[in-house]
Amino acid sequence: MPAHLSVVDPAPETRSEVTADLFERIAATTDDDERRRLVDEVVVANLGVADAIARRYRRRGTSTDDLEQVARLALVKAARSFSPERGHDFLSYAVPTIRGEVRRWFRDHGWMVRPPRRVQEAQLRMTPYAAEFALEHGRDPQPADYVRDLDLDEGTVTEALAVNACYTPDSLDRPLDTEDGPRATLGDRLVADDRDLEASEARHLLEPLLARLAPRDRLVLRLRFAEGLTQREVGERIGVTQMQVSRIIARLMGQLRDELGVAQAA
Repeated sequence: MPAHLSVVDPAPETRSEVTADLFERIAATTDDDERRRLVDEVVVANLGVADAIARRYRRRGTSTDDLEQVARLALVKAARSFSPERGHDFLSYAVPTIRGEVRRWFRDHGWMVRPPRRVQEAQLRMTPYAAEFALEHGRDPQPADYVRDLDLDEGTVTEALAVNACYTPDSLDRPLDTEDGPRATLGDRLVADDRDLEASEARHLLEPLLARLAPRDRLVLRLRFAEGLTQREVGERIGVTQMQVSRIIARLMGQLRDELGVAQAA
C-alpha cells in the first residue's frame, strides 16, 4: 500500500459513496498513474471490509495477520478487476472474492490434521454462520440450525463440529505447571474432571479484566449472565435495543477473549 495514503475506515454509507465516486474518476481518466492512485484509494476505503472478513476466521489456530494479508490482497485483486459497467456495486463483487480467497487459504493452511474435504468446506461455512447466528439470536447455533440454514446433512455437521481441534491440536506431552510438579503433562490431566477448580481459575483470570470494563459494560454482562435476563430485557433495563445489546455482548466477548489470551500467556 502506498505510504502517502492514510488508512481510514469510513462508515458504510460513506464507503459506498466514496467507492462509487472513485470508480467514476477511474473510468474518466486516461492517465495510468492517476488510475493506479485511484485504485489504491478504493482499496484503502474498503480495508475495513477485508479485515472484517478475515476476523471471522481468527482464533482458529492461524495468525490473524496472515488472514488479513490474504483478505487485503484479495481486495486489491478485486479493485483492479472490477468493472462498474457490469451494473454491480463494488462490494457485491469484492466480498465474495475476498471470502473465497480467505476460505481457500484457510482450507490449505489452517489444518494440522486434515479431515475430508467435504468436512473442511462445511466447517468453513459454519464458522462465519455461527458468529452471525449468535449476534442475531443471542445463543450458539444447534446442529439443526446448521442443517436447516446451510443445507448440510446432519452427519457432516456433526463431523465438522468435532474437528475444531484439528486446527492446532495440543500435544499430550506439553508440560504443565501444576501441583503434580513441573514434569506433569497435559496427558496427566485428562483423567481429571474438576469443574470447581476450573471455575475458580476462570474467576481468578476474569476478575481483573471485568474490573477494567466501563460500568455499563459490566452491568450488561451481569444482567445477561449472572441474572439470566434475555437480551431484550437487558436492553429495556439500559435503554437500548435488543440488537444493540447483542452487539455490545459480542464486542465484550471478543475483548475478553483477547485479553484472557494475553493474561494466560503472561
